[in-house]
Amino acid sequence: MFSAEGPGLRELAVQALSSVEHGYDLLAPKFDHTPFRTPDSVLEPVARALAPLGPFGDGLDLCCGTGAGAGLLAGLCGRSVTGVDFSAGMLDVARRRVLPGGPDVGWVRADARALPFGRAFDLVVSFGAFGHFLPRELPGLFAQVRSVLRPGGSFAFPLFAPPRPCGPTFWTLLGFDTVMRVRNALWRPPFVMYYRTFRFGDVLGGLARTGFTVGLRTLPEFGWRDDGSPRARLVVARSQPAEGSVNS
Repeated sequence: MFSAEGPGLRELAVQALSSVEHGYDLLAPKFDHTPFRTPDSVLEPVARALAPLGPFGDGLDLCCGTGAGAGLLAGLCGRSVTGVDFSAGMLDVARRRVLPGGPDVGWVRADARALPFGRAFDLVVSFGAFGHFLPRELPGLFAQVRSVLRPGGSFAFPLFAPPRPCGPTFWTLLGFDTVMRVRNALWRPPFVMYYRTFRFGDVLGGLARTGFTVGLRTLPEFGWRDDGSPRARLVVARSQPAEGSVNS
């Protein structure tokens, strides 16, 4: 799973016994050498799906980590790209990232549940961060995102179909979540990271109740399940009702 440049077992154990914020501060220097960094094989299909929905002026990478999603935004946004994260260590690494294109780039340390912006963005994206929020926190998170979008702006993120119960991935994720729940019951501070709490129906319903108009775009690069449904979709939540639909 990890390259030679990635963290060792002891480093991961120390991270797992820390708070989420401090854990990522510790992991930051080696984060890009772990499977936790969103790979280009996910970023590139999302960029292709978003491109026809532009042009975009200002973009925000929510829970940006070391800035992988900000690189995607740099190719879509003509005016500015901002990355926001609560880990100072991750932002230190992100600041050293050279982004393509010509938009202004900024990095802000803040909690996604209390964003320090007005209605400043046309596009907000997020990758791999939602497991750090408990289900009860999602309505507040979605409301924060809507509060920083200009009218007609979009909140977009990929959403993958859950693995089948008969496969090894299902049991791996179930085992991970179980271990994390036991760890958080026995150890403080908690480390919130769950893989099975961001469910399709709950997400779409929560976005709609927050005032978004929600559409889906298939990401065909990831193929289809046995029942013909896509393995991955791009959720595109608009900050106000718009004519037409983005379903495809």
